[in-house]
Amino acid sequence: MTDTLTIDLKKLRLNYLSENFGEFAAGCDKEKQTAKTVIEKMVSLELVEKDRRSTDRRLKAAKLGKLKQLHHFDWAWPKSIDRAKIESLLEANFITSSRNVLIAGAQGLGKSMIAKNIGYHAVMKGYNVLFTTASELVMTLQAKESPAELNKALKRYCAPDLLIIDELGYLSYDCAAADTIFEVVNRRYENGSIIFTTNLAFKDWNKIFPGAACLTAMIDRITHHLELIKIEGDSYRLMESKKR
Repeated sequence: MTDTLTIDLKKLRLNYLSENFGEFAAGCDKEKQTAKTVIEKMVSLELVEKDRRSTDRRLKAAKLGKLKQLHHFDWAWPKSIDRAKIESLLEANFITSSRNVLIAGAQGLGKSMIAKNIGYHAVMKGYNVLFTTASELVMTLQAKESPAELNKALKRYCAPDLLIIDELGYLSYDCAAADTIFEVVNRRYENGSIIFTTNLAFKDWNKIFPGAACLTAMIDRITHHLELIKIEGDSYRLMESKKR
């Protein structure tokens, strides 16, 4: 294949052909395929390649980090866990109706792992996802020095079909930080789904946001369309550490 043809295929964004044209052409010649068959094969391969690249872009943008697949999860360890509901959330149907998910439980029970797996399956189904911790979200938004910069950052958290906010409850936040989280929740309300992981029940969220005037309104918006996953038991990580 000539350099010119490679360049032209890339201009047309025919990524599969630009990288595999020699093999593709040789196969078509060997099988003596008709022009119609060749074109159908080209289109099919390019669509597969387009889907693959799109999935790779969404996975990179999701920032899920290290992902331990859910088939490694020890379902027998927690004293109480709704496996059926978690597996239904992997279908990502809750995203189409902008429902939220709250995964609540003590440390070391796999809340983050479950949330990331739901996010991963959502990406595989074509949704845009973004994973962040509560502290990272707050620090990112509070670091913006102008209203324009803040609004741009808020749009980044409001754009994905699914936003995952991990580790809510391990740190407490002042009223200004509470307001920034509320702004994200409020903008996404009935427009996009949020998954929260937390170690505290709603009645104890005043420990996370002591004195925050927006707390009741925040909880009201989160719970209006909510799937609740409660996990009870002892820390799996602590058990593994004791074994070691």
